[in-house]
Amino acid sequence: MMQLGKYFTLEEFCTCTNTYRKYDDHIDPYPQNPASIKAIKELCLFIIEPIVDYFGRKNFQLTYGFCSTKLRRFLDKKDPLTGIKNGRISPDRDQHMAWELNSNGKYYCEKLGAACDFKIREINSSSVVKWIVDQELPFDSLYYYGDERPIHISYGSDRKRSIWAFLPTGQPTKKGLDFLNIN
Repeated sequence: MMQLGKYFTLEEFCTCTNTYRKYDDHIDPYPQNPASIKAIKELCLFIIEPIVDYFGRKNFQLTYGFCSTKLRRFLDKKDPLTGIKNGRISPDRDQHMAWELNSNGKYYCEKLGAACDFKIREINSSSVVKWIVDQELPFDSLYYYGDERPIHISYGSDRKRSIWAFLPTGQPTKKGLDFLNIN
């Protein structure tokens, strides 16, 4: 079991999604490119570990980590019983696929880096976002979906600290903290 840092193993980071758990016997959840593992370790070191150090390991819930090419295929499919799509992914921008290469030898996401989604139990997400910003963590992008929803955060070489808030309709807005009223 490969340790990614102080708190997580590669297995935990690659198998935390509901879609993986549902289809685990059909999905190889692990990175194929060693650079993806390095990127995930950096995400853990510079972003996740400071968050866990402050809020506590028992309160930190990883809801979506690395997305392998096999997991991506299942996210794109509909559940045969419900007819509802298994999940959403935007591999060209969200960095969940890290440094993985497509069949044409190109990176799924040219931003490179790595991403995860997480929730802190019993604390609203806007408070966690405010803490992340106040600590000046070097994230690349942060997506806020609402106080009861997980936070998406990525780490890459840009470290542009871009904050996107999503309206209830799912429409993104780059108003960031001003929109959240948490300055």
